[in-house]
Amino acid sequence: MTLSIEPLAKALGAEVRGVDIRSPLADSASAAIIEALARHLVLVFPGEPLSDEQQIAFSRIFGPLEMTKGANPSAGTVFARQSNIDLDTGSPMPGDDRRMLYQKANMLWHSDSSFKQVLSRCSILSAREIPAVGGATEFASTRAAYASLDLDRQRELEGLIVEHDIVYSRRLVGFQFTPEEANSFHAYQHTLVQDCAITRRKSVLIGAHARTIVGWPEQRSRALLDDLMARATRPEHTYRHEWRNGDVVIWDNRAVVHRATPYDGAKYRRLMQRTTISMGDRTA
Repeated sequence: MTLSIEPLAKALGAEVRGVDIRSPLADSASAAIIEALARHLVLVFPGEPLSDEQQIAFSRIFGPLEMTKGANPSAGTVFARQSNIDLDTGSPMPGDDRRMLYQKANMLWHSDSSFKQVLSRCSILSAREIPAVGGATEFASTRAAYASLDLDRQRELEGLIVEHDIVYSRRLVGFQFTPEEANSFHAYQHTLVQDCAITRRKSVLIGAHARTIVGWPEQRSRALLDDLMARATRPEHTYRHEWRNGDVVIWDNRAVVHRATPYDGAKYRRLMQRTTISMGDRTA
């Protein structure tokens, strides 16, 4: 194995070559990829089309897979399907379809599964079918946002708790869960400042699901969360990935927020399969 890791942007992102993630990996290769993710936060494996089974096997080197629930078209499986293609008919879904309205929130800066009791370690997204125009994914470093603060401000953030709530974030785009769906979700609280066990660098857990700083007035809470997001999404702290068929991208959900960008769903088909890996008992 000759693993090549080439940075893609200043604050985050690297392209990985020299390894076939469609086949079982040696322990040394898995360890090198895990360390690269901790350092670069977003890893791109170009042109490595994965089957569902291959994606599940590759995902497991990072930890246990989450089950998807809610209104996602693949609810009840380990996949979160990001697509305008109807599972039953194979035809594009209209823009006002409830499943498309649910996915509209993907265009908000967010961290996957921050609304769950156990945080996500990372997500893996594979491009199965992409539009000819549009549909890029943008990533922003919340590690860079933390580093941009002065020491006094960093100390102020230590010990703060943020409440994350997917019912709140979906309402931001006008989507309403049914009462039954909403009852299956609960708001959960997590420390604002996250610490990477490999690099010892800190980040902030923010994004659309972050509703409030626990114990703070709403206006003060919103001001802090908005300021941290503005810092994370400065151009020098972001990476935009223009997808090619077969691309696989991994990102660290504790130190990265991401968002989808528009494409013409009436004209083009798009199918992306995401697996999300739970922190479980791991701290790295």
